[in-house]
Amino acid sequence: MKIVMVSRIDDEKALEYTRDLGDALLQDENQVCFEPATARALGVDAAWTWDSQSDLVVVVGGDGTILHSVQKMEKQVPVLGINWGEVGFLADLEPGEARAFIKSLRPGFAIEPRMRISLAREGVVLGQALNEALIVTNRPAKMLRFVVVVDGIPAERFRADGLLISTPTGSTAYAMSAGGPIVDPRIEGFLLVPLAPYMLSSRPHLISNERSVEVRLESAKPASLVIDGQKSIELGMEGSIVVTRAARPALFVDAKKNFFRKVDHKLRRL
Repeated sequence: MKIVMVSRIDDEKALEYTRDLGDALLQDENQVCFEPATARALGVDAAWTWDSQSDLVVVVGGDGTILHSVQKMEKQVPVLGINWGEVGFLADLEPGEARAFIKSLRPGFAIEPRMRISLAREGVVLGQALNEALIVTNRPAKMLRFVVVVDGIPAERFRADGLLISTPTGSTAYAMSAGGPIVDPRIEGFLLVPLAPYMLSSRPHLISNERSVEVRLESAKPASLVIDGQKSIELGMEGSIVVTRAARPALFVDAKKNFFRKVDHKLRRL
């Protein structure tokens, strides 16, 4: 297999582990290369770019490193996450498991697609998110006014510090911290979670991805859209964001880790 190695570049031990794992996988008769930032950090030639073909992307890091990798890929390649972070809901393997598991993979190995959301304004796609998009005020301690329109009907009006538009995959990330439910990632829908709403009656909504969903911003304060914590876009004070299911899901190697067992295990670490 052609394997691409990605590492946290702010952690020397993670980089050392990534180099050693790459060497081991090379001995197992794989083609191994490093993505450009990792290659630079390791002082090796970057013979691969994010546009190059590969069979597997192995990411050593936390959820942020995995999200960054997914954002970088125009054409999605199966990702295998090795946890080198705090909790790592997107990383299925611990460092000691990785080499043996990868060695066991055969062509046509099982993958698990994860729905992403696409966000557009006035017909222009602003970006795609695997975890969530956050609409938040640029001015701390100021609230924003939102209207959520479902199938052309205003379904919810509220004021809040911000709004999370999450995927089921992202339900165990920021959305969970904001009081949203844990959602089975096999369910495909949009999870909307208000941040510190003015009225307690403003509750999270899980909406089918088959519905038309639009978020209107009607506020006297400027706001920003933050996508997967990786990309920030100024929205101004008014506007409309159309939320749809992205055409290309993220792809994860099926490591045979039960989602609910994994959540139970990782939450006990917090």
